[in-house]
Amino acid sequence: MSVMARRSTLIVFPALALAFSASCAAAGAVPSSTGATPVVSATADAAGSTSSVSKAAVPAATALDLLATVPVRKETPAGYARTKFKHWVDADGDSCNTREEVLILESSSKPQVDYPGCKVVAGDWVSAYDGVAVSDPSSFDIDHFVPLKEAWDSGANLWSASKRQAYANDLSDARALIAVTASSNRAKGEKDPPQWMPANTSYTCTYLSNWVVVKSHWGLAMDESEYGFIAKRLRGVCAGTSAAPWGVADSPYGSTPGSAPVSTTPAAGSTATTAAPAPETTAPKGTATVTVNPGSYCSPTGATGYSSAGKKYVCSTTSASGTPYAGGRAHWRPA
Repeated sequence: MSVMARRSTLIVFPALALAFSASCAAAGAVPSSTGATPVVSATADAAGSTSSVSKAAVPAATALDLLATVPVRKETPAGYARTKFKHWVDADGDSCNTREEVLILESSSKPQVDYPGCKVVAGDWVSAYDGVAVSDPSSFDIDHFVPLKEAWDSGANLWSASKRQAYANDLSDARALIAVTASSNRAKGEKDPPQWMPANTSYTCTYLSNWVVVKSHWGLAMDESEYGFIAKRLRGVCAGTSAAPWGVADSPYGSTPGSAPVSTTPAAGSTATTAAPAPETTAPKGTATVTVNPGSYCSPTGATGYSSAGKKYVCSTTSASGTPYAGGRAHWRPA
């Protein structure tokens, strides 16, 4: 799926919600289940729907504004099963399932993708939850930002199977799914913010904003504890945190485009970018002539190919002068 696909859907919010937000902020109160003004319905909609649609054209300026549009009610956990959210699927038929798509989109370098099929084997990622940087994605999970069980408890129990599948594989905005270390993802589990927050405290405000954005976009509710915990921080240490409209945020690390990842242990010499790079295909075994992107990652070592200009390249772990490439990773270099 292309980057543009993740930017395809915008969400807008009613002016009434903004006015309501201002009054709530002044009062410091959590709205009751009857007082909140939801933008979207949590009831099941037409099969194949990928998102709920709002009815006005005023975007929320801050996460606190958007929070005021989220309904507050008790959770309904009965009947949950992970199998009710089918994933990971290959929605666009390009051989890359949702997990691989997220890894491709979130790598800050051009990732190495093995074909046939689609298996991301190398790239550069930073786990926003704990600041860990890796080049091997095998230790990374793809986290549903609002966990599947939390979504079920908050309204997804009323959705059609097709809408639950759409939620579980949502690539329309970078805040829906995020690549993080398996250890941090499993520590989070099914917990909401009052129960778990990322160890990377510099990510706190972005985490809360993104949680609000996902819940609002999908028409999911919050219980009073969850709402109160988030509201307190969005009025305090996270006051003014932005909440970009759905489909606008390119980066999993921030609530607005252009935000850079925050890492306590950044990869040496690495620089994060918000624009997702195109994947590089590796040389198919047994193929003498392939078209390559000079300098990109490749496999297997020793494979040969040609640039679009017709120049011959070889897949090598060293430069033409014999200098090893960083990390022992192979690149296409002039033969």
